[in-house]
Amino acid sequence: MRIGLFGGSFDPIHIGHLLAASEAAEALGLDRVLFVVAARPPHKTPIAPPEARYEMVLLATAEDERFSASRLELARPGPSYTVDTLREARALFPEAELFFITGADAYRDLPTWKEGERLADYATLVAVARPGYPLEALSAPVIPLWVPEVGISSTEIRRRIKEGRSVRYWVPRPVEVYLERNGFYR
Repeated sequence: MRIGLFGGSFDPIHIGHLLAASEAAEALGLDRVLFVVAARPPHKTPIAPPEARYEMVLLATAEDERFSASRLELARPGPSYTVDTLREARALFPEAELFFITGADAYRDLPTWKEGERLADYATLVAVARPGYPLEALSAPVIPLWVPEVGISSTEIRRRIKEGRSVRYWVPRPVEVYLERNGFYR
């Protein structure tokens, strides 16, 4: 079994995340992609609460049988350290080949992560291309994954919502409805 652990704050999840996960599944021959919602990421402070971000991931991944939302970091108290998540995933899936997937922008901060040098002990590290973050510049031991460049970011989605602009086609329709109903990012 080959399992991808796609880590992120998903504040909110958007089409670019889903495209990256799909490309990773195909390129790496993954059987499953678990979207691991960072409950309390130490390097940034999400706006929407962890459970709301998890619910949006559930909604966004419901139609693809390869994808599922993971509560790995939600059940654990304290900061959401990737090394702890990968240790837990290794214990849960001892026979699986694990791949940790996240944006190339996150890997630039790898030296500041808790036990960042140990991550590759638990999973193969995969860096997804992001606009403005060349994969060639990464010094970490990662597999670069080029995906079609989509100029969509969670930051831009939050800005658009705050300005009262539409995010249709930026996020899956169920996520758009969820955001409208719950008023996040206004």
